[in-house]
Formats: sequence, C-alpha cells, structure tokens
Amino acid sequence: MTQWWFNHKTGEVEEGPQSLGVDRDGPFDTREQAEHAPQIAAERARAWANDDASEADRG
Repeated sequence: MTQWWFNHKTGEVEEGPQSLGVDRDGPFDTREQAEHAPQIAAERARAWANDDASEADRG
C-alpha cells in the first residue's frame, strides 16, 4: 500500500518517505490527506493549546 508524506522544506507531497524525517509529516493514506498536512498540524496545535489552557485554569 502506498503511503504519502508532506515535505515542509519543499512544500511538496512525496510518494513514500523520500526526504529526511525532520522535513516531513506522515504517513498519510492518500495524496489528498498529505496535501492538507499543514492545516491538519495547525488544527492539532490549536486543540493542544486549548487543552493546555484548560488544564492551567483548573490547576
């Protein structure tokens, strides 16, 4: 099964892990998912920040 990666350094989607791990996100099951990697990462970062803020408010 093919896996897809998003390379942050080049902004390109890669079929299979072609670049250094530090430069890429993945694996993704589809090319379309890999194309949206920056948005997915931003959404997850916002969710983690909200969770951290909630924990700080309770603490």
